[in-house]
Amino acid sequence: MKHLVLRSTFFILYLTFAASCQNIKKEPMSAQPPVAKKIPTKLEKHGDVRIDDYYWMNDRENQDVLDHLNAENEYYAKMTSHTKKFQEELFLEMKSRIKEDDSSVPYKYNGYWYITKYETGQEYPIYSRKKENLDADDELMFNCNELAKDHEYYNLRGISISPDNTMASFAVDTVSRRQYDIQIKNLITGEVYPDKIENTTGSSVWGNDGKTLFYAKKDPVTLRSDKIYRHQLGTPSIDDELIFHEKDSTFNTFVYKTKSRKFIVIGSVSTLTSEYQILNADDPKGDFKIFSSREKGVEYSIAHYNGDFFVLTNKDGATNFKLMKTSDANTTSKDWEEFIPHREDVLLENVDIFKDYYVLSERENGLNKLKISRWDKSDSYHLPFESETYVAGTSVNLDFDTDELRYYYNEMGAPYAIIDFNMEKKTQKVLKEQEVLGNNFNKTNYRTERLWATARDGVKIPISLVYNKNTSLDGTSPLLQYAYGSYGSTIDPYFSSVRLSLLDRGFVYAIAHVRGGEYLGRSWYEDGKLLQKKNTFTDFIDCSKFLIENKFTSPDHLYASGGSAGGLLMGAIVNMAPELYNGVIAAVPFVDVVTTMLDDSIPLTTGEYDEWGNPGEKEFYEYMKSYSPYDNVSPKDYPNIYVSTGLHDSQVQYWEPAKWVAKLREHKTDDNILFLDTNMDAGHGGASGRFESLKETAKEYAFILDLEDKMP
Repeated sequence: MKHLVLRSTFFILYLTFAASCQNIKKEPMSAQPPVAKKIPTKLEKHGDVRIDDYYWMNDRENQDVLDHLNAENEYYAKMTSHTKKFQEELFLEMKSRIKEDDSSVPYKYNGYWYITKYETGQEYPIYSRKKENLDADDELMFNCNELAKDHEYYNLRGISISPDNTMASFAVDTVSRRQYDIQIKNLITGEVYPDKIENTTGSSVWGNDGKTLFYAKKDPVTLRSDKIYRHQLGTPSIDDELIFHEKDSTFNTFVYKTKSRKFIVIGSVSTLTSEYQILNADDPKGDFKIFSSREKGVEYSIAHYNGDFFVLTNKDGATNFKLMKTSDANTTSKDWEEFIPHREDVLLENVDIFKDYYVLSERENGLNKLKISRWDKSDSYHLPFESETYVAGTSVNLDFDTDELRYYYNEMGAPYAIIDFNMEKKTQKVLKEQEVLGNNFNKTNYRTERLWATARDGVKIPISLVYNKNTSLDGTSPLLQYAYGSYGSTIDPYFSSVRLSLLDRGFVYAIAHVRGGEYLGRSWYEDGKLLQKKNTFTDFIDCSKFLIENKFTSPDHLYASGGSAGGLLMGAIVNMAPELYNGVIAAVPFVDVVTTMLDDSIPLTTGEYDEWGNPGEKEFYEYMKSYSPYDNVSPKDYPNIYVSTGLHDSQVQYWEPAKWVAKLREHKTDDNILFLDTNMDAGHGGASGRFESLKETAKEYAFILDLEDKMP
């Protein structure tokens, strides 16, 4: 989904890692895995009957469920006790590369410079600001280290500053279920007002009067964001006015302010359709008006500038999106005029607007492009990027009246940089380069490549690779292959200092850009969803075969990894081609596809129909059942598998991986390792601290390094 909402586009490197390998590890007889009890539940749809023996796990309040998860955790702890010291060494090694006393590049907004920093020995960020110039005194807004002291999990987000700079709304989740409580802090006195607005998305936005706050609430059962409220400063939240209710269960709603600060915008989006409403921010108590009514299959998003809206849309068959323009007085689609036409070979992802320039974020042949153009058409050019394994994109650009474009850039084998580019002078200044601490890192020690595997239907699938220059490419080296492949989410070839713990131990790391993402444009996504979903799985398998055939690794040393919808990918490949992988790491995996998609009380389900299909329709039901990992477990040899989940996960409920592991234990015919590791305090994103999440990565790395006999 493309959203031209105001956003500070930070370069976020999110790490999900996994493994697989054919070196068989026997489970000691002294440590027997838990055997889950079987309570057959009959599930029937379209005349088809499924018997689910582990359906009873769908109850986090059931003590038997908690006992079973704890038993699995005890088994995992016992079976990996010999790796505990190594896990700690890996954690310290990964942590040692990260600069602890670090800070973000400051950005200026409405008279203040805003900074996020970390201090040595601390897990959480500190948010502060300076008035007018960077030499001014530091004004502390939030020290999350102090705020998190009494919590196992703590996440503060959604800081929104009032127009007069005196108030900050912010939101906190202490459970990891992505249900945030909004509060308001007086930045002059330091007082945090006691009233809480519960069960929100975490985001909020101020009207231009500085007294009116807009926010979105979630349905308490499904966790779908379905209501927009208006809050008046100084009044109890119980009196807040409901101003919009999104009743279509396939849509979510949100609210934001345009970069021009002129409009408050309510957005409603599903996987394939979007709609917006606008309100003049100077009249926050007024009524919103529809920007352009929703049309099935038409996506659009909006940005405001100088009396006009610019509309990024796929309307009229613009598969890779085009940019339209319309007056802010006449906004319906019939008034839209073409500004940037649709292009078959270029995906238009975003636009950043400045007083004299606009910047297009494009993707061509899988590569990020930034195109800078003057409004007066006197100049237009792309920023030059030469590598084929890089990531580039616009960063925090909140001001209109500037010639400076801030963007980020990194290569798969080299750290990221934050850069200010002067669009008039065509000069640039590197503001910050990621520091990789320690004496051993030198980016010249790593090689990167982009290769093209041929899928079984003849389509070429790109693969991004990185490895140490001393790693042998003769089929004997271990290789970790990662992919996601859903929702049009593109996994770019990003740099990771954490990954060096594998590369420096002889691993090759590969990202398979399978269908289901948007790496090669919108059609790449369309070919990997709904009734084409199996392309995601076969693409991954065919990439694995290509890497084996070309001596980057072998089945004895090939590892696979994916999380969430990527965990579904892991579940599918171990059913379809288990012989290729020695072990797989499946993080918070979405593996019980049919049952979940038939239950509209489960968070996020109804909004997923355009991605997976509605199993209420027989065609989609049968297709889902044909690949759903849980439904297709059968007697066979499976790879070594490590599965992780969180008890409070709001995206993929813990019972999916728990049931899957129980069924695998029942049916698998091998003696390979199978672990279920449940974080009883966290949810979909894992641990909340800056470094605590490295301990989870250390578990994954220890799992595959142990299989490779690369432990000290």
